[in-house]
Amino acid sequence: MTTASEAHIHPSKSHRDENFPVASRLIHPKYRAPILAFYRFARTADDIADHPALPAQEKLALLDQLERALLGAGPALPEAEPLRLSLAARGLPVCHALDLLEAFRLDTCKNRYADWSELMDYCALSAMPVGRFVLDVHSEERTTWPASDALCAALQVINHLQDCRKDYLTLNRVYVPTDVLAACGIGVEVLGAQCASPALRACLAEINDRTSQLVRDSSPLPNLIANSRLGLEVAAIQHLALVHLDRLQRHDPLSEPVHLGKAGFALAAALGIMNGLRARLARKAA
Repeated sequence: MTTASEAHIHPSKSHRDENFPVASRLIHPKYRAPILAFYRFARTADDIADHPALPAQEKLALLDQLERALLGAGPALPEAEPLRLSLAARGLPVCHALDLLEAFRLDTCKNRYADWSELMDYCALSAMPVGRFVLDVHSEERTTWPASDALCAALQVINHLQDCRKDYLTLNRVYVPTDVLAACGIGVEVLGAQCASPALRACLAEINDRTSQLVRDSSPLPNLIANSRLGLEVAAIQHLALVHLDRLQRHDPLSEPVHLGKAGFALAAALGIMNGLRARLARKAA
């Protein structure tokens, strides 16, 4: 059977190319290895699901192959073996990685989301398991999960908004809920235009507002996390999310660059870390 490597599925980017930090130097070295193994596994699965040339059945077969390798029920694969060994060595659950695989299976056969609730159900598989895994690696309490879920869902929607034109044109995939498009009197085809119409800008602004609420819902998370280094990374991510949302509010993602450059990324992350430090010091002083 063809493997991901044999199908020329190569990582489209590294953890350093993501919109938000992935196991940055803030994270203690002893926690970075499992997080990076999880990232590499997820990146491979994501690239399979997003491959523009592979038929759906071949994508599903490759995802099934990754799952068997992760569970030790099939031949070892370089994309899955580091994570399998890391989970076993640390006694970590495999459920988060399996949830991600379900999201990528959805991506092979589902290309429209009817409403916000349906999109959040997708994020429960595609985004929330990532935060839960990182929290589990750090042995954090599960009381942190609701705030983490909100933040991870927000990050996922931000990525969807930034890439809405590319996703539509290359994969015919639309994450903007169709009921919000319809309420603005437009259909999915407007996402293929060279620039966003006023109606589409209003639609994206509505999604932006809902996503901003998710970030606000996550605001307690840095102080709920016992591990101070992880708490500071989360504070940086929250601030980066707000900066991205502000850029999406002011710019047209169809015609303008809305991703942060390296300098903007570093500045926003640093401000988030400073905010996190102030909050932790204030809590200790209290």
